[in-house]
Amino acid sequence: MRKIALILAAATLGALLAGPAMAAERCRNTGSFDAWLAQFKKDALAQGISPKVLAAASPELTFDESVIKRDSGQGVFQRTFLDFAKRLLANPRIPNGIKKMQEHQALFARIEKTYGVPPEVITAVWGLESDYGALFGKFKILPSLTTLAYDCRRGDKFREELIDALRVIQRGDKTVAEMTGNWAGEFGGMQFTPSNYIKYGIDFDGDGRRDLVNSTADTLASAANYLHSIGWRRGEPWLQEVTVPASMPWQEADIDTQHPVSKWTAWGVKAAHGKLPSGAMPAALILPMGRHGPAFLAYPNFKVFIDWNASYVYATTVAYFATRLGGAPPVDESGAAKVQPLTTEQMMELQRLLQKQGHNVGDVDGRLGNGTRKAVAKAQLKYKMPADSWPTVELIAKLQGG
Repeated sequence: MRKIALILAAATLGALLAGPAMAAERCRNTGSFDAWLAQFKKDALAQGISPKVLAAASPELTFDESVIKRDSGQGVFQRTFLDFAKRLLANPRIPNGIKKMQEHQALFARIEKTYGVPPEVITAVWGLESDYGALFGKFKILPSLTTLAYDCRRGDKFREELIDALRVIQRGDKTVAEMTGNWAGEFGGMQFTPSNYIKYGIDFDGDGRRDLVNSTADTLASAANYLHSIGWRRGEPWLQEVTVPASMPWQEADIDTQHPVSKWTAWGVKAAHGKLPSGAMPAALILPMGRHGPAFLAYPNFKVFIDWNASYVYATTVAYFATRLGGAPPVDESGAAKVQPLTTEQMMELQRLLQKQGHNVGDVDGRLGNGTRKAVAKAQLKYKMPADSWPTVELIAKLQGG
């Protein structure tokens, strides 16, 4: 769900990730909402929305200031992978997931036969997006999307989502009254955006509607259809914990750097549990907390989790959750005490210093995204530090020294 992937993480998980945060500066809305809405309605009709659907939806095509406040209040949170995973996978989420797989065993088998996506992967996404359908969100979607479509921050993206929300209604999948979800416009057991509801929603129970709220079959099959459509490879692994030697060439540890498993084993990488796949299988070594934290080989299917949600830590947590549901033990935490995450202010200072040296970190936003990780690794190499992409106070000091 790359289009607005990070919005979902903030909207759904904010309560779990409460901690020190910095709200981003935002633009100001200056145009008339009424004039904007009149033009939007004309555009909706021109794009095939019927006058009947538009009339039914019009009472909810309103501006809601509270949505702007929520959007403006999203913070930048610094959580390590282990902290994030412990919070999201705390009991009873894993045992409940195993129960759900057992409860819907026949359905999962039919879905896997059709789309190639195994039960534990679908269940992991289901568990983190809506706690297996227990938490859908209670916000009216149309006012939320109308507000965000009018807003100056991401108006074009949400304008498309609002049109697709009207298409969901016009197609007969949902009524106006049934369009409820989270404040950013996602809804259903998999928290689909309206655009993904239109593109990937499946009527798997055969009742003539795509119901990703009340139908478990439609919900799970739609998630599998989405994952399959963005590249899931049938029968292949996605993530595996490994042990890594101290002599590892750390600069090779990057989500975008793939080598055959045979090369990783030649460098001394070993499976923490079980066996590694065939030597020809491509894999990337990822270190979500640097060289002292857990280490994983990420196989081609891991990129599908990144495509579902572009947050590195969130995607790794979902993929790890799926391995746990498949029987893998908890990760090794023995080195975690050596890992000290930066504060948001320190991360922003690091990003500014990296930018001064010509590194592309994207926005100075306090987030440890892929761009910042790559820049950190390059700076670590310059200062002859282990290039494990993990930002530290020591690196900040070296950058300040020039």
